[in-house]
Order: sequence, then structure tokens, then C-alpha cells
Amino acid sequence: MAAPGAGVNFCLAGATWLIYAPSRPGDASVRAKASRGRDLADIFHEVDEEVRRERLKKLWDRYGLYILALAVLVVGAVGGWRAYSHFEAKKAAEAGAAFEAANALADADKPQEAADAFAKLAKEGTAGYRTLARLREAAELAERDQKAAVALFDQVAADASVPGRLRDLAALRAGLLLLDSASYPDIQSRIEPLAAPDRTFRHSAREMLAIAAWRANDASAARRWAEMIASDVESPATIRQRVEMLLALLPPAAKG
Repeated sequence: MAAPGAGVNFCLAGATWLIYAPSRPGDASVRAKASRGRDLADIFHEVDEEVRRERLKKLWDRYGLYILALAVLVVGAVGGWRAYSHFEAKKAAEAGAAFEAANALADADKPQEAADAFAKLAKEGTAGYRTLARLREAAELAERDQKAAVALFDQVAADASVPGRLRDLAALRAGLLLLDSASYPDIQSRIEPLAAPDRTFRHSAREMLAIAAWRANDASAARRWAEMIASDVESPATIRQRVEMLLALLPPAAKG
């Protein structure tokens, strides 16, 4: 029967042998091969880095000036665009302030001063404010010089650079100023294009044509325009009410 401590001693001896046992020849060869593999990998990595540096250097020598020039152009373009945007924003703010000041003169019942202020803005303001200023200048002129106002409205209406809706508005305002003095054919030549189904101010244009025809004692034309308004479901209620009153004043339609 083995002694009680024999198993423990045997295990300790075995562990000691594993720790201090001499290496086998094969183990050293494996470690040497692994070391040589790592050395070769490091060499290949260094070679790749050197090749990349050499390629970058050649590219820079060939295109470096172009790259610098492009960078300068980009920086200059960005700076120029920011400066232009700032300048345009400043001009727009100044034009807005000038427009409000001219409006204040109009509200203060100073049509001449307001017209002069709007005329100045129409020449010096930004694109958007120039058209609005021309329209407001014409409106202020209408208080004392109807002929000049009509002429200015006609200029805006004929200006191809002005948006279509503003051109139609200018033509409508000119026709309204002439409604009491011009003949029905004259009003018709000015306003009838604005009465087309696709025009923004068609309802007002049709009402104006109906009134002009009624004043010219052309009951047939007045009824035609009035009924066109009455049959259009998109006609504003106020215009529809006025047209109904006009229809009540017209003689009964002749029966065919």
C-alpha cells in the first residue's frame, strides 16, 4: 500500500519536470521559423510604405502646383460667394427699410413724397423691390395725375422681366383707372386677356368688363360677362353679389 504522501510527491515531481524539462530540437526550429516570418512581414510592410511614399512624391512633384492652385481657387470662390451673399442681404435689408419708409409717407397722406420715394427705390432697389416700388409709385401718382399713373402701369404690364401675375395686376390697375373715361372697346382690348380661365385676376377682370359694357349700354356683353362670373364656382362671394345686382339692372334677355 502506497504511503499517504506519495501521490502528492509524484504530482510535484511531474510539474517540476514539465517546467524545467529541456526543449526539444523541433521546438527551437518552430520558434526560429516564426521569428523569420515576422521579420519578413515587417520588411514587406516597410517596402510597401516606401513605395507609397515614392508614388505620392512623384504625384506631388507632377501635380502639386495644380492642387495648390485649385485649393486657392476654392477658398477664393467660397470667400467671394460669402461676400456677395452678405452684400445682397445688406442691399435687400436697405431696400426693405426704404420701402417701409415710403409706405409710411403714403400712410401719412403725402402722395408726392411717397411717389418720389418709390420712384427712387424703383431705380436703386433690389430686383424684387423695384417692381413693387413701380406699382406703388403708379398708385400714388393716380391721386393727382391719372394719365401718368396709367402710363407707368402700362410700362410694368409690358415689361417681360416682371413676373406674369404682377404684369396682370398692373394691366388691371390701369384698366380700373380708365373705367370711367375709356370706351368699352378700349377696356375690352386691355382687360379681356386677363379674363381667361387660367389668369389669376380673371374674376376682377370679368367684373370690370361687365361694368364697362353696362356703362356703354351693351346689355348683351354685360350679361355675358356677368353670367360668366355667376357660373364660375370659384368666383369670390363679394364679386358674385355685385354681379347679381348688375344682372337685376339689365333688361330681360331677348328670347330666340
